[in-house]
Parts: sequence; C-alpha cells; structure tokens
Amino acid sequence: MNQILKKRVLTPVTKEIVVSAPHIARKAQPGQFVILRVSEQGERIPLTIADYNREEGTITLVYQEVGFTTKLLGKLEPNDTIMDLAGPLGLPAELPEKGCVVAVGGGVGVAPLLPKCKELHKRGVNLISIVGARSSDLIILEQEVKECSDELCICTDDGSRGFHGFVSDKLKQMLENGLKPDEVVAIGPMPMMKATCNVTREYGIKTWVSMNPIMVDGTGMCGACRVTVAGETKFACVDGPMFDGHLVDWDEAWRRANTYREQEKCANERCRCGGEH
Repeated sequence: MNQILKKRVLTPVTKEIVVSAPHIARKAQPGQFVILRVSEQGERIPLTIADYNREEGTITLVYQEVGFTTKLLGKLEPNDTIMDLAGPLGLPAELPEKGCVVAVGGGVGVAPLLPKCKELHKRGVNLISIVGARSSDLIILEQEVKECSDELCICTDDGSRGFHGFVSDKLKQMLENGLKPDEVVAIGPMPMMKATCNVTREYGIKTWVSMNPIMVDGTGMCGACRVTVAGETKFACVDGPMFDGHLVDWDEAWRRANTYREQEKCANERCRCGGEH
C-alpha cells in the first residue's frame, strides 16, 4: 500500500495528493501515468503523474472528483493509504531539445501538462503556456506553470479572468498575430484538444495530445483503451498516451469515451447513497 503524505485542495472539485511511491518516482518521466485502486472492491483508474521527486520517493497526483472512484479518493486524507498503485506506465512524452513550444492546458489537464512544461524549461526551450478553465476559480497550478514558462496566458470561458474564450481561441489569436511555434502540446478535455488540433492543422504545426480513454489493466492486454491513429489501432496505455493530434480519429474516441455513461451515473448514485462498491 502507498501512503498519502500531503493533500491540497486546488478547486472545489479538484485535489492534489503527494504519495509515497519510491519505485515509481525513481523511473517516472513526463507523460507517464499510474493506475490505482482505492480499495479491494474498487475499480482501476488511470491518473497522469503530475510531478515526481526521485530523492524523496514521492509522486504527485491531481484528480477531479467526477466519478465514483475519484470521489472515494477525495475522501482520503494524509496518512491514509491507496491499496494498489502501478506504474510508471505509458511512453514518456517526445519533447524537443530546442525551439519554441506552446503548451495548452484546459481544466484538470493542466496537471499532466506541468511535468512536460518543467522538462521543456529545463532543456531551455522557449515555452509559451496557455492555461484555461470554465471560470477563474477552476484555474489550477497557475504559479507552478508560470515558474517554468517564458510567457503565460490565462483564459476563462466566462471571461472572469484573462482572455474571454477557449484556450484554442487564444492560440488561434496568437498564431494570427505572427507566433510561429515549432510544436504545440495540448492536454485537457477531448473537445478542447480536438479544437486545438483544428487550429494548428491550418498552420501545419505538429501538435501532441494526451489521450486518456477507458483503461483497465494498463498493459495493452485488455484492449479497452483502443484509439485509432492514422487509420491504425493503437493502445493508449502502451503506445501512448501522447499521440499526434492531427492523426487521431476524434469522433471514434468521443464515442468510446461515452460508452459507459449510464453505468457511471449509477455508480455516482451509489456514492451519494454511501455505497463503497
């Protein structure tokens, strides 16, 4: 079991925990993830490693309480333990050694974007970050992203702070004004990543996205995390989770992501009623 050492509330629905996981911390790289199980009866869910400290043997996980398991996870406090934690899983992100990169993060997607931003900053890449959420109170990890960015733009859907509009709209404005990045890394809700790719496709800019489809075992054995990329079937857990966004079949990915909506609704109802499994 892995002990929770620290816990921080980032927004009313988003929390951050630091977990003791020395074996995972020793090997983790930007872009990789873990699969965890809260309890004996719990389901397995993937969470991207938002940060890691090799010396202290810890990893940082950020999650939004939207489903049954994340709500159970949200009830845990420092000194509590997570029953199962497997990782690091997936391929490390392919990041350039030089040039200019725009990092685009939407909602809780800013968390998995952060380790990539830190690594790009470490390599001396000119990093422009665009961070957005529905409203100002849902912006997360702003200071952490700012510290490793040459420029930071804040966007809110409702205009409560920064640019009034989607992160993809802000990126489009910057490109129209002459910005010429070598690559874009976009992580967030699926519609946001698709919209970002639609913007960059016109300019021929390589755009990486992080796919987080339904996962079960995280080793490629179950096939649940199938994603069609360039007409070929890929498994996000072993071939990803980072892919060229211009090659992803977004319509299929969206259909698969919504396959179990009814079951998720029933599970959330059990959670509200105090059920544990």
